[in-house]
Amino acid sequence: MENYSFAKYSMQRRSLISLYRYTLKRFCLIFLALSFFKAYSEERRALPAPFLSPPFPTSEYQGSPLIGVPVNDTIYPLMKNLSNNPLCHSFKQCKIKAYGWLNVSGNISNCTHSNEPESYWIVPNRVEMDQFVFRLEKEVNTLPLNECDIGFRSSFMYGMDYRFVNAGGWTSSQLIKHNNLYGYDFTEQYLDFYTPYIAKGTIFRIGRWVSCPDIETQFAPDNYLGSHSLLFFFDTYTQTGILITSMLNQNWTIQAALHSGTDMAPWYKGAVPTGMFGIRWVSSTNNDSLYLVLNSINSAHYRRFKMYGKKLGRDNYNYLVGTWQHKFSENRHTKTESYIMWQRDAAVGGTAIVGPKRSFGGGDGLGPKIKGLTLTYGILNYLVQKISDKAFFVIRNEIVRDNFGERSGYSGTYTSHTLGLTYNFTKIFQVRPEVSFYRNWNRKAFDLGKKRNLFFIGFDTIIRF
Repeated sequence: MENYSFAKYSMQRRSLISLYRYTLKRFCLIFLALSFFKAYSEERRALPAPFLSPPFPTSEYQGSPLIGVPVNDTIYPLMKNLSNNPLCHSFKQCKIKAYGWLNVSGNISNCTHSNEPESYWIVPNRVEMDQFVFRLEKEVNTLPLNECDIGFRSSFMYGMDYRFVNAGGWTSSQLIKHNNLYGYDFTEQYLDFYTPYIAKGTIFRIGRWVSCPDIETQFAPDNYLGSHSLLFFFDTYTQTGILITSMLNQNWTIQAALHSGTDMAPWYKGAVPTGMFGIRWVSSTNNDSLYLVLNSINSAHYRRFKMYGKKLGRDNYNYLVGTWQHKFSENRHTKTESYIMWQRDAAVGGTAIVGPKRSFGGGDGLGPKIKGLTLTYGILNYLVQKISDKAFFVIRNEIVRDNFGERSGYSGTYTSHTLGLTYNFTKIFQVRPEVSFYRNWNRKAFDLGKKRNLFFIGFDTIIRF
């Protein structure tokens, strides 16, 4: 009887062990399956990156923000050097990055006083600091299919380039009231909220962001060249409001926004409720992309008001902009941007700067009124050729028509042609020499209206930290 009981106990024990092993195996299989699903769900959901970066400044087709693309995991020297600092350690745990760059340029020009209406490199025959940028950022993770996420970006800029990102209500008195050559700007200040439960993923962006459609951007490291086109100089820099971006599938993304007008904060006197709608398409072959944006939708009436005890005016143009990009091979691609903008009762020279007139341009108050509808339109092309893992050539050509001087201050048809080289000595040090020729075919427009042509040889350097 005792032996029987022991045998029965042993049998039960073996059964329990077998059941335990069976359950453990099944649990492990389920855990592995869930782990695989999680890993799979956090892989890139967009089409593969079309470009190589480096050497190119970006690996993606035009569009911002992008969904289904992994966050950038590059760690720059500032975070590396502070890796033992408790604050930096806390940043890493929260996936917050702190980084920036210094951008310095110089040029030899045929102009004496000003290279305007060419932008950014406006002071001729000098070396200047274009931008010092410090950024805090937590990129929103748009890969998960079952998790929401929150991110943010805060970018502070100081340098000569502040005047080109200036927005009414965002430290704008430095330019509008004083016309300072150097200044500071809080260029990007926004929160991102990602949800996978709308379409194939949707981002709600609230705050101030860089205008989405342009090939050229406000920040030096994101550009193919140090100088900028006239097409870029004439259009929107930043917008403040709410932007909604939804990924429909790998090929299609749509956007809509409500913002406070071209380069104006909601609390600025000239602010006006403004809509925006965009659509982005990438071909299944991943060789072509089209990005079409109606960037401002409102009455398009130039904004006139009083501030600083003087008459002021702010541009409020509406425009349709499209960018087509094509990849010939891993080493060569092209980007073409075109737009048409319109405005009613505009002012010659656009947004008024009531500060003192300076040798480099700007100042002297509100320009003469242009009655009725004004049009500005143009087309820009980049041809880019990789020559090594560290370098590439760029050819940039454009033609722009400013019918009444609404954007440039000098009416006429403009063309520009630029040849440039980018060489990345390291991941943190870059040099970009170039040669450029600009022309107004109808009148003298450069060097404060003294020259019809602008010719310069220039360079810029970027040091990241």
